[in-house]
Amino acid sequence: MGLGPVSARRLADARQIATGFRSKLLDGIDPIDDRDAERVKNRIERAKLVTFDQAAAACIEAKAPEWSNAKHSMQWTNTLATYVSPVVGSLPINSITTEAIYQLLQPIWLKKTETATRVRQRIEVVWDWAKARGYCDGENPARLKGALGELLPKAQKVKRVVHHPALPYQQTSQFVADLRNLGGAGPLAFELLILTATRTNEVTAAQWDEFDIDAKVWTIPGERMKAGKEHRVPLSPKAIQILEALRGAGSIKYLFPGHSIAKGGHLSNGVFLAIMKKLPQYCKYTPHGFRSTFRDWASETTGFANETIELALAHVIANKTEAAYRRQDQLEKRRKLMELWETYLSTPNQTATVTALAKGGAKRRA
Repeated sequence: MGLGPVSARRLADARQIATGFRSKLLDGIDPIDDRDAERVKNRIERAKLVTFDQAAAACIEAKAPEWSNAKHSMQWTNTLATYVSPVVGSLPINSITTEAIYQLLQPIWLKKTETATRVRQRIEVVWDWAKARGYCDGENPARLKGALGELLPKAQKVKRVVHHPALPYQQTSQFVADLRNLGGAGPLAFELLILTATRTNEVTAAQWDEFDIDAKVWTIPGERMKAGKEHRVPLSPKAIQILEALRGAGSIKYLFPGHSIAKGGHLSNGVFLAIMKKLPQYCKYTPHGFRSTFRDWASETTGFANETIELALAHVIANKTEAAYRRQDQLEKRRKLMELWETYLSTPNQTATVTALAKGGAKRRA
């Protein structure tokens, strides 16, 4: 066992240290094992001084590659910095208690339930990550199934569901007509969003290699979908017409390039809100609300099964058993549904109709 370099250790000191090691051997203690155990102990003690903020930053960096959306890292950083850091950020993560978590969540639990729920979940993840690294031990103080769940009311009982204001489906044909009068790439993108019942970012960041115009199918990759699963969208004739109008003009990557094509970006997600401000009679509604508009129209005026409508909206199936048995995405059924939707959008002065499904296909009755 080395005692250190001669240049740094005096002979008398080395003899004294060696004597101490021999004494340990006589007591049945291996000096090397004892030294290594002491080093581990010191390392653990130092690790337990890691603050919550330090653990959170390292956790976010470690988790970032598994998140499909780059914005997640920023969202995590911002919510923890806003709601957690002022209360426990500078404390060693090993010293944070359930009471401390309760104190930071309680002021926002009823007022901002959705935000508070995410904050709690993120604290729980950071703490579990820190435990795996040896920075803390014991029960996770942010776990809802523990004491914290007894201190806070159930989120689902107090959360206020805020729906995106949706234009009544009876007014959609007039909206589309007004949209077409504006002209430009933004309104074309907005019309494609309505025709396909997709989400804003799915349209603004759409890429040409996702489209098979011959097969009339738009395949959105999983990394661009909210559920993380690939979604096939049947394209109606008007959607194909929009694609044909865009082909050859602008970016070779994005359908809707940003203002500076040279920089390679795509249309901003705020473009649809800006368009709605140009049409003041509709400004109280939101672009995302058109998915609800489509849902209402399909449920109330067609005979298509709820499952088909949910597939058209790329909704995640809550029932795990149903999800396990679903093998197909009903593309052809959904194609008929989207073609009916296009017809509805293109027909002025709409009144409610009912579309029934018969063996021979879809037919409409007044």
